Amino acid sequence: MTTPADRAERGRAARRQATRSSHGLWIPAADRPDPLTVLARQAAGRVPELLPLRYRRMAASPFAFLRGAAAVMAGDLATQPRTGLTVQLCGNAHLLNFGVFAAPGRAPLFDIDDFDETLPGPFEWDVKRLAASVAVAALGNGHSEAHARRAVRAGAEAYRTSMRRLAPLGELDVWYERIDTAGILPRVRAAHRPRAAAGPDGEPFRTCLRTLDRLTDAPGGRRRIAPDPPLLEPVSRIDLAMLRRVFIGYRSTLPEERRLLLDRFRFVDAARKVAGVGGVGARCFLVLLEGRGAGDPLFLQIKEAGRSVLEPHLQQSAYTHQGHRVVAGQRLLQAAGDIFLGWVTAPEGRQFYWRQLRDRRGAEEGEDMAPALLHDYARLCGAALARAHARSGDRIAIAHYLGASDVFDRAVADFALRYTARNAADHAALVAAVAAGRVPVA
Repeated sequence: MTTPADRAERGRAARRQATRSSHGLWIPAADRPDPLTVLARQAAGRVPELLPLRYRRMAASPFAFLRGAAAVMAGDLATQPRTGLTVQLCGNAHLLNFGVFAAPGRAPLFDIDDFDETLPGPFEWDVKRLAASVAVAALGNGHSEAHARRAVRAGAEAYRTSMRRLAPLGELDVWYERIDTAGILPRVRAAHRPRAAAGPDGEPFRTCLRTLDRLTDAPGGRRRIAPDPPLLEPVSRIDLAMLRRVFIGYRSTLPEERRLLLDRFRFVDAARKVAGVGGVGARCFLVLLEGRGAGDPLFLQIKEAGRSVLEPHLQQSAYTHQGHRVVAGQRLLQAAGDIFLGWVTAPEGRQFYWRQLRDRRGAEEGEDMAPALLHDYARLCGAALARAHARSGDRIAIAHYLGASDVFDRAVADFALRYTARNAADHAALVAAVAAGRVPVA
C-alpha cells in the first residue's frame, strides 16, 4: 500500500512534469480549431429549433460565451502541460455551476451542481476553468484588472489551502466534509453573510409547494406544468408516452429503498425544458409527480447525456452509458447526493439521466456581483472544488504539488487574465457571425 510519504513525494515530483509557474502561460496552439466549428460539431444531434436560442444566449456577453464554450476551452487546456494528478473533474466548473442549494433534509449546502461534462482528468483543468470564469465575470462587470486578479487569486488560494487542510484528514472525515451554513459564513465578510446563508428570495429555501405554485396551473381542476415558451413547452402525446415508458426503466437504476419511495408517487405531467446556455438543444424534460395528493409534489428533470466534451482530450469514459457517467460523477463529487439520481436509455438509443429539480441560489447572480462579493464568492467556489476533488483524487499528492507558497495562485491568475482576451475574441467572432447571418439566433 502506498504510504502518505510516497503520495507526498509523487505530488512534489509532478512539479517536474508541469511546474507550478507554468500554469500561468497560455499560448494558443498553431492548429487551434475555429471555435464556431467546435460549437457546431457539439450541436450535432441536438434539437435543431433550439440551437438559435443557444447561440443567442452565448452571444449575449463574453461571460455567457464562456459558459457555453466548455468544448472550446477543453481543447485549449489540452495543449498545456499536465500535472498527471487525476481527479474526477466537474468538467464545466464555472461560477454559475456553484451555489447554495437544499440538500436532503433541506439543509443548505454550498457545492457544485452541474456534471454533464464530468470525467477523470488533471485537477488543474477545473481550477483553470473556474479561474477564467471569475476573471471574465469581473471584467464583464466593469471591475478593474487588479480587482479581477485579486478575485481569481482568492479562489485559487482557497482551493490550495483547502486541499492542504484536507490532506492529513482521515478518509471518512474527507468523505463527510461539506460546506454548510456554518462553513459558508467564516469564508465571507460580515456584510455578505445574510445574503450567503439565505435561500432564494431571501428565505431559507423554496418548498416543493412553492415550486408547484410557480411552475404549474390547474385549468379545469387538473394539475399541469404551465407553458412558458421557450423555457417550458408542452410535450407531444408521443413524447409523453415515451417519458412514461422510460420512467419505468429509470426506476430500475435506483436502490431498492428509493424505488419504494418513488412508487408512492404517480406520473402527472411532463414538459420540454430549456435551461442554461451550453446545454440548450440537448433534450431535457421536466416531470411532475404527485404523492399523497395534489399538495405532495415531486419534480424530476430528465436530460439527455452525450459524451463529455473532455473525452476527445482524455481517456474514454469507463461508462458506456453517458447518463450513468453523469450520475456516477455527481455522486462522487457532491457532498450530499440527490436521492433520485438515475439513468435510462430511451427509444432511438438516446441516453438520459434523471434527478430532482433542485432549489438553488447564488449562481444566477454571478454576473452582477460587486468586487468584494465576487472575491468572497470565488473563495467559496475554490473551497468547494477542493472538497470535491479530495474525494476522488490523491489529495496528499495534490496538496504537496501545490505547496505552502502562492506560486500556483499567482500563475492561475496570470492564466485567467490571459484567457479572458482569447475568450473575448471568440465571443466577438460569434457576434460577427450572427451579424453576418452565418449563425442563426432566436
